[in-house]
Amino acid sequence: MLELSYVFIGIGLAFDLLGCIGLVRLPDVYNRAQAATKCVTLGTCMILIGVACLAFSGARAGLDANASMGVKAIICAVFILLTSPVGAHAICRGAYISGVPLWSGSVEDAFAQRAETIRREQAQADKEGSVESEEAQAS
Repeated sequence: MLELSYVFIGIGLAFDLLGCIGLVRLPDVYNRAQAATKCVTLGTCMILIGVACLAFSGARAGLDANASMGVKAIICAVFILLTSPVGAHAICRGAYISGVPLWSGSVEDAFAQRAETIRREQAQADKEGSVESEEAQAS
C-alpha cells in the first residue's frame, strides 16, 4: 500500500509540474487556465489520494490520528474537483466577455455570437441603470 501511495504522489507532482509549465509557456489566458485547471486539479487530487493512502495504512497500524488525516485529504480532493473547474470557467468567461483577445493562432471562436449578445444586454442594463440614477438625483 505504501508503494501505491508514493506512486500517486509522484504522478500528482508530475501533473502539477506540467500545469505550472503550461501556465508559464502558453500564449493566452484561456490556454493558461485550461492547463492550470486540468493539470493542477488532477495533480493535486492525486497527491491527496496518495496522502490518504498513507494515512489509512498508518491507521491500520493503530494510529487514529492518521485516519482523520486521510478523511480530510479525501474531503479536500472532492472540494478541489468541484470548485477548480467552475472557478476556471468563470474566470475565462469573464475575461472573454470583458474583451480579452484570443491568441492569434486560435482556430475557432464558438462563443463570439453569445458573447456579443451578453455585451449588448450588459450595455442596455448599464444604460437603464444610469437613467434611473439620474432620475433619482433629480428628485
